[in-house]
Order: sequence, then C-alpha cells, then structure tokens
Amino acid sequence: MEIKKVLITGGAGYIGSVCAEYLLDRGFEVTVLDALITGHRNAVDKRVSDFVEMNLEDRDGLIKLCEKGQFDAIMHFAAFSLVGESMQDPGKYFRNNLANAINLADAAVAGKVKRIVFSSTAATFGQPESVPIAEDAPQKPINPYGESKLCFEKVLAWYKAIHNIDYTALRYFNAAGASENFGEDHAPETHLIPIILQVAQGKRDKIMVYGNDYDTFDGSCIRDYIHVIDLAQAHMKALYAPGSGHYNLGTGNGLSVFEIIEAARRVTGHAIPVEIAPRRAGDPPKLIADSTRARRELAWQPELENADAIIGSVWKWMQKNPNGYNDR
Repeated sequence: MEIKKVLITGGAGYIGSVCAEYLLDRGFEVTVLDALITGHRNAVDKRVSDFVEMNLEDRDGLIKLCEKGQFDAIMHFAAFSLVGESMQDPGKYFRNNLANAINLADAAVAGKVKRIVFSSTAATFGQPESVPIAEDAPQKPINPYGESKLCFEKVLAWYKAIHNIDYTALRYFNAAGASENFGEDHAPETHLIPIILQVAQGKRDKIMVYGNDYDTFDGSCIRDYIHVIDLAQAHMKALYAPGSGHYNLGTGNGLSVFEIIEAARRVTGHAIPVEIAPRRAGDPPKLIADSTRARRELAWQPELENADAIIGSVWKWMQKNPNGYNDR
C-alpha cells in the first residue's frame, strides 16, 4: 500500500512537529492540523503542504478537510497529556482525547483514509505487575489520561472491524530530545530534562528530586526515555505495520533521575544543584516498556538511546532558542 499524503494532528506540538519534519525529509506530503492550544505556530515546518488551525471538536470541519485532502493516512498526536491535570479535570481529557478523537475517526471514514497511527501511551498499563512491561500486560490505567487513550484504542479497533480502517497504536513513556529545528516548549514545563536544563540556563536555582530511597540501583526513579527522532522513525514505520494493533516503544533499559542529572552536568558543564524532596504519591520506582515486537515487526531500531545524545540534542536546541518558540 503506497502512502504519500499524511495528515498530522497536533503537528505544532512537540512530538508532532518532529514527526512532520521527519516525514517531509523522506518525501511525504504533510498537512498539519493544530488548534494551537498547547502547540506553537513556529513549530510547524515551512515545507508542509498546508497548516490548518482547527479544533478536533469541529466534526464537520474535519470531515470536509479529510474529504478534500484525500489523505492516505492520519497521524494523531493532538491530545492533552498531563496526568495530574487529568486527575483534577477528567472531563477535559475525555472530551478531547476521546470524544474529539472520535470526530477524527469519523472524518477518516468520510475521507476514505487507509490507516490511522495513534500516539498512545504506556499509561494504559497503569501500575505494572512486572518490568519491563510486556505487550500483553494487563491494561489497568490509574488516571483519566491513560484511560482516555485506552478508550480511543478500543474505538479504533471497532472502526477497523466496521469501517476497515487499519490502525497502529504506539505506547511509550517519556519522549525526550530535539531535532535540529524543533524541540520541547511547554508552559508550564513538567518534563524532567528541560527542567534540569533550565537550571543550566539560569532560569531555575536547582532541580528537585522527589525521593532518593526507591528500590533502584541509585535510589531515584528509573524511566524509559526515547529520543523524539526515534519516535518519529517508529511512527513512520507504523504506517506500514502488518495489520492493526498496538506496539510498545521503549529502550529496554531506562535511565534514573540521577543519571539524567549527571549527563546534563557533562553536556552543559553546569553544576546543576540538587535538592531532595519527599516522594510524590503514585510514582512507581521503575517504568520500562518492552519493545521487542515493534523492533521485530516494524523493523524499528532506535539510534539515540544514551543519555548524553538525548540531552545534548535538547541543550543544543535550547541554546539556539533560549526562549523556546517565543510565539505566545
């Protein structure tokens, strides 16, 4: 199946912008849709065929876009993704991540789209019974964010059964890193690596480490960090997945908070002071996804798995863009 024209929802966001760039570099025609709620207009690659500022709640607008665009595939990144916020305002997450996503699925049917690649999350697993998390591990989300993503995965399975739209759901934890042109710029920033590097920038006095007494080799939490370019590679390969279903994306190793901080010190040459704070409720000691099936079936092979490569790319982007996209 030839796939040439791709619609990327959330293409002005962090992962979506890098995926758009990655596809454009490889000859795809890309249209970006984004409501610019958390995305940035300056994060949209200038080579895209079209940029559409639209909210996914506009079902009629989505249908018209997909009918006119004749897209071969949709990559769906447009979602709210703050776990804590989802516990405070679950309705916001179910409306956008589920109800609005169903509008997109309906538009895909109307436009005769062949495949949807869905940026899901390993939060669908909840508190894992074992680590690394296997593909067939029980799905037990512990927050509305993870639940909303899992619900839409189930919707996609029904749309495959009824409308014959193939789908690939990609589950991963911590996207990190930057490309030459696009990086991470959130307000407020909640991700560990850019927060650490804000200390090196002089925007913060220190980094808070929440708990140093976990049952891990150095006492800090271990997480699965995947370079955003490796994620872009996986999303492109998912366009050609055999059949429909889900895949885990992970390194199989993981990095501790203290390892990330040490790597940031090496990359920046900054001392990066640390203050130890109490544990946060609900933080598991170790979260790593087993990506054996993705590596085998999608021929996905991450190329930027070490901490210095990840952090070095972010630091380079932040030095070029000290105020982020500066478009708000």
